[in-house]
Amino acid sequence: MKASQFFIATQKEAPADAEVVSHKLMMRAGMIKRLGAGIYNYMPMGLRVIRKVEAIIREEMGRSGAVEMLMPVVQPAELWQETGRFDKMGPELMRVKDRHGRDFIIQPTSEEVVTDVARQELRSYKQLPKNFYHIQTKFRDERRPRFGIMRGREFTMKDAYSFDRNPAAAAKSYETMFAAYKRIFDRFGLQYRAVAADTGAIGGDLSHEFQVIADTGEDAIVYCPTSDYAANIELAEAVALTPERAAATQALAKTPTPGKSTCADVAVLLDLPLAQTVKSLVMATDEVNDKGDIVKSTVWLLLVRGDHDMNEVKVGKVEGLKAGFRFATLAEIEDHFGCKPGYLGPIGLKKPVKVIADRTVANMADFVCGANEPDFHLTGVNWGRDLPEPDLVADIRNVVAGDPSPDGQGVLAIQRGIEVGHVFYLGTKYSKAMNATFLDETGKPAHFEMGCYGIGVTRILGAAIEQSHDARGIVWPDAIAPFTVAICPIGYDRSAEVKAAADALHDELQAAGIDVMLDDRGERPGAMFADWELIGVPHRVVLSDRGLKEGQLEYQGRRDEAATKVPATDVAAFVKARLQA
Repeated sequence: MKASQFFIATQKEAPADAEVVSHKLMMRAGMIKRLGAGIYNYMPMGLRVIRKVEAIIREEMGRSGAVEMLMPVVQPAELWQETGRFDKMGPELMRVKDRHGRDFIIQPTSEEVVTDVARQELRSYKQLPKNFYHIQTKFRDERRPRFGIMRGREFTMKDAYSFDRNPAAAAKSYETMFAAYKRIFDRFGLQYRAVAADTGAIGGDLSHEFQVIADTGEDAIVYCPTSDYAANIELAEAVALTPERAAATQALAKTPTPGKSTCADVAVLLDLPLAQTVKSLVMATDEVNDKGDIVKSTVWLLLVRGDHDMNEVKVGKVEGLKAGFRFATLAEIEDHFGCKPGYLGPIGLKKPVKVIADRTVANMADFVCGANEPDFHLTGVNWGRDLPEPDLVADIRNVVAGDPSPDGQGVLAIQRGIEVGHVFYLGTKYSKAMNATFLDETGKPAHFEMGCYGIGVTRILGAAIEQSHDARGIVWPDAIAPFTVAICPIGYDRSAEVKAAADALHDELQAAGIDVMLDDRGERPGAMFADWELIGVPHRVVLSDRGLKEGQLEYQGRRDEAATKVPATDVAAFVKARLQA
């Protein structure tokens, strides 16, 4: 490819509304152009990256045995009404009507459509297992689209859906997809982690996220450097930090803490470690009748150590809170505790509440908590002696760096990541809702066991840039760069020798199957180099009259601090060797 035949539209400055590095650099590199809030044109340079990402995905999906199809962007609402998601998904699901007043949705995902295909086409166990996938445009009506393509409204994803006859077979399909995803991300050339994850609103039992490591990532990834343990912080298990409860050594005392309503302030006032305090969090659950009216509410007191934070995902898995919970109202708190928030605790309640203690809190002794009286806390509090044992002990907190790893193989570390892939084992969630069955070995109908596997194709671009960039621009891995090699001839439009040598090198690399760009625009060296550094092409070869007279060209990798002189006769072989390194 020659630059004069392509479209290059780099900019010196990013637009004022660009917030994150990937958004700024993609705009400056001419890879995307904003059309509307959260909606972008993918310009030729950006589209080349997308196509390379898609090619790797298609190769590895085919290798795994998955079969490509294409499901529509606009889908009939009836399918989504069968599963109940038409009403449950909320405003992020864009609902539209056609000219006849019939309801449709603009798809954010395709479980319903592919399940409808399966219930019509897969009639016998002999046709299983089967895995259908597509690469398709999606739309999610984000309330506040931001961060460029990282949280846009329109995006491209690869979705795959497996159908099996029993859980054991479904687990094998899951393992096959998990292995395929590792090959895909290895080939992308990105640093990533596959972490155990919560299944979220999509449902299911088994789930892993594929997270690209980046300091700007939205997600916290928990891992053990000395073992294979890795999980999203929503799912990472927090073990008790003391193996057993120590004996009481202090007497219970009501201690003045005027104006000190946080654990941190109380610890400073009393000159105690923050880890000796206990934080009180008050939740409520509601029972409703057939009309949706609240007929009964239950108040829950959740206790975590003062230096820990509650994990709402874990709380939502506690028995009694699985159907949903909310933070208690001020009126409910005052009614049960006789006190406003800031001085709450499990002793001296006006009305009974359900007490859930985090594992670490359940093993604490001589701790500090609120006295349920303004400006007072209790010190020297001990389970069994001063208050009953908790109604339930559960893991309800976020882990912190340095916690013991749940596998007993070391301590935990935390890093940031960007979710770009997710694999779910769905079970029969959708097949039962849509009565999607096949005839098993006995000739009886059975519901499909399903899995769901997604990769954010366009999000890969943003994640890769967030992970790898510098002051000059993007630093793409070889596999997904828009061009692998940029040939930068100085004086291409003025020197017949430079032009001939550049054209010959371009043709030789192209014949070798290398994705090469020859910059024949006649730009000044500084401007030409700056463009390709901004765009992030991994390898650059510079030709000049002077160098050719000396029999040498200059090679520089995008990550190299300086150029390397290479004999002109060896440069093609040198570049090929670097690409294979």
